[in-house]
Amino acid sequence: MSTQNPRPTLTGFAARGGQQGRNSVLVCAFEGWNDAGSAASDAVRLILNTAEPEYLGTVGEDEYYDYQFTRPQVSREDGVRSIQWPQTDVYRVELPQAPADLLVALGVEPTYRWQAFCRELHQLTSPHRVAACLSVGSLLADVPHTRPVPVLVNSDDPLLQEHLSIGASKYEGPTGIPAVLGMIFERLGTPSLSVWAQQPHYVAQAPSPKVQLALVEVLEELLATHFPADQLRDDALAWQRGVDELASADPEVATYVQQLERATDASELPEASGESIAREFERYLKRRDRGYGGSGPDFEI
Repeated sequence: MSTQNPRPTLTGFAARGGQQGRNSVLVCAFEGWNDAGSAASDAVRLILNTAEPEYLGTVGEDEYYDYQFTRPQVSREDGVRSIQWPQTDVYRVELPQAPADLLVALGVEPTYRWQAFCRELHQLTSPHRVAACLSVGSLLADVPHTRPVPVLVNSDDPLLQEHLSIGASKYEGPTGIPAVLGMIFERLGTPSLSVWAQQPHYVAQAPSPKVQLALVEVLEELLATHFPADQLRDDALAWQRGVDELASADPEVATYVQQLERATDASELPEASGESIAREFERYLKRRDRGYGGSGPDFEI
């Protein structure tokens, strides 16, 4: 176990002022423009699949979607046909080992009336003492698949910035539902932050287990908990080997990946020699201790 000072967590932040009851953190992911390689929605779906979530409700009916743009999906089970409509489902996940519980909102980015959609989500979740709203996304970027996945954590809330030692996003331009959701929750008194992973644009297809795994590991740190991800780690290694083979078979792609590697190494050399190595070693120690009965994660809660 690392002897460094424990890292502050989002669930620890949410637990402040929770003497009258147990607070929660809302974690959101939306399929669509904010979900390159399906990495963000798959990361949040893993949380649900490894827990026993309690269904709380659904946000998003006909007035929020253009079905010619986001088509319903037909499926059959035991010979019975059903239609899955685009919507956002909300669940509660208890985290007895953490100082706060989770609410999880997982769905499809709406087409219409984003502000009304976000207010409806706030109305559904507010009875559950939501003390922070975390949006998870993935975006296409000029990054090589052979290097650690860049993950950015940002917030405009001064208290969250101070607690987690993070800054505000400097992005300006077209945006998606996570940014709108965060701003509306902040106006309604709930601090928000976002986590974005960068997906290599030349392998944009889903699934993308390496990017998904990077998001899961950051969520583990922020939420002071552990999500079983051994199969995902195997899938990430297999994915990287597969992309290596595809890239090596095309000289132009191989050259391009090498250019991205040089640019990445040059821009991150100081961090790669220090802080990022220490951070990865801490993650290794936590995984080892979980597997061999260690004393638990090194988190400040």
